[in-house]
Amino acid sequence: MSGPGKANDLLAQIPKAEKGLPPVHLWNPDFCGDIDMRIARDGTWYYLGTPIGRKPMVRLFSTILRRDGDDYVLVTPVEKVGIKVDDAPFVAVSVLVEGEGEAQVLRFTTNVEDEVTAGGDHPIRVVIDPVTQEPAPYVHVRVNLEALIHRNVFYQLVELAVLREVDGQPWLGVWSSGEFFPIGPECA
Repeated sequence: MSGPGKANDLLAQIPKAEKGLPPVHLWNPDFCGDIDMRIARDGTWYYLGTPIGRKPMVRLFSTILRRDGDDYVLVTPVEKVGIKVDDAPFVAVSVLVEGEGEAQVLRFTTNVEDEVTAGGDHPIRVVIDPVTQEPAPYVHVRVNLEALIHRNVFYQLVELAVLREVDGQPWLGVWSSGEFFPIGPECA
């Protein structure tokens, strides 16, 4: 199901929305197979092995992305196709910090121009690699879809980190929208 016209065919099927994202959660067309599209860990979208250089096209594809179980699919009202995602489909490339302490609010912008405010509906989580101890931080963007927090943005979070006890253990973390998000254990 890979051909030069396949990506354009998908784009042509997207209904024009006046505002917001298309309702991909309501669309349940038949699965039409996988296409040769991949999202790399750095957020670059590839089609037929070549980076998609047109940001508006990447943005449009990102609006019809959905995660079904462990699979990532592009969905239109008439077609659903599988794609590969190396890690998370988005990358949080900037953070705007408003306020401080428990009243602090963190607003992330992704590589596809989604904006999310970390909080109960958009939690931050950090996975620590058991071998390298390297953190992999994420922020929830929309249903079943996360953004990997870019290393530079994570360094900003580390600078904002405060110490707090979580389950009896001291953790460094950040506040946003009244929620505390642990980002790493306190180093001795």
